[in-house]
Amino acid sequence: MKLQGSQLLPSDSDNLPPARRRRARRLLTPLEADERALMIESVAHRASPSFDFFLFSLLAGILLAGGLWLDAPPVLLLGALVAPSMVPVGGMALGTILGSPRFFGRSFGGFAIGCTFVLLLGAGGGALTPLFPPAGWQQAHLVTRLSAAHFLVVAVGAVWAAVQLAQEDGNPAVPGVALAYGLYLPLSAAGFGLTSGQPHLWPDGIVVFALHLAWAVLLGTITFAILGFRPLTVFGYTLGGVVALLSIVLLIALGSAGAAIEANIALPTYTPTPTHTPTLTPTLTATPVPPTATLTPTTTPTLTPTLSPTPTPTATPYFALIAPPKGAVIRDVPGGVIVSSYLQGTRVQILDAPPVEQESGIWVLVLGPDGKQGWILQSLLTADTSTLGW
Repeated sequence: MKLQGSQLLPSDSDNLPPARRRRARRLLTPLEADERALMIESVAHRASPSFDFFLFSLLAGILLAGGLWLDAPPVLLLGALVAPSMVPVGGMALGTILGSPRFFGRSFGGFAIGCTFVLLLGAGGGALTPLFPPAGWQQAHLVTRLSAAHFLVVAVGAVWAAVQLAQEDGNPAVPGVALAYGLYLPLSAAGFGLTSGQPHLWPDGIVVFALHLAWAVLLGTITFAILGFRPLTVFGYTLGGVVALLSIVLLIALGSAGAAIEANIALPTYTPTPTHTPTLTPTLTATPVPPTATLTPTTTPTLTPTLSPTPTPTATPYFALIAPPKGAVIRDVPGGVIVSSYLQGTRVQILDAPPVEQESGIWVLVLGPDGKQGWILQSLLTADTSTLGW
């Protein structure tokens, strides 16, 4: 019968070499030295990226790009569910706490390949937007802005994944959904914005991705340390300290560079809506006729009164409001390339240009509050009650 580590006699540990005894004390104390090595090897094996990781990263990238194009949160959630278990993130944390550059580099390399798949598929989806305009941009802007809720989701996923990896029968797939939502989703949105030209997606999504990754690795490293994992050599402490310090520096540097919790990076700058100032219409004034002077009884010609020129009336500008709850976009020509996008309730001016009728509907030329002109479907506008005639 095999005895547990707590049942070993003191003489068993005394027979170990001094260096091995020091390593045993630095690692998980309830296990023997050989068992600790086997456990670490098992955790490292489960934290290594496999073929399934790359395959499901491809599938998740396709679903995430489709969800951004449809502007549909359920499809984005499905992409996070299909994503792999994100074990390389736990592998990077484990490599940090164990002080193993080889294992850290292997996990980081595999994770970088999966991230490249997601970024390229997001860029592919964004390149199709001129031909197939997306349903909206609300979800894309939402995932590329920093918020305390997103950091909380990533924190729960990182800590939970580290705990599951440390257990022999643990399943890191469930916390992997939270990590995929916080890492893959902003990365896909960044690629989507890179090729579509939509502002405030690139490089905002990359910044959010980098901050979430540093946050996840840092919390995973702390969790493994609490669970009893320790570096095997003095160099391991140095490597772990350097990686943890770089993660903290990255969080502070990128966070103070404009990526505040209020999403200063990813939110469009508010532009005040121009207000219509009524102009006074000039009115005609009667011109007094000077009296005719008579020097002699002889009849003299009199001056014929003439009317002053009538002022030409100026066209009254008309305004409308963006109607869809998700906002709308204007294009350079009817059905053409996107020029700008506006949120619901944005006030735009209807320009004096003949409407264009197509199969998709009637297009009108408008002037946005940011000074950009473009065509928009008339069905996406609602009349502004402050103006008349449209």
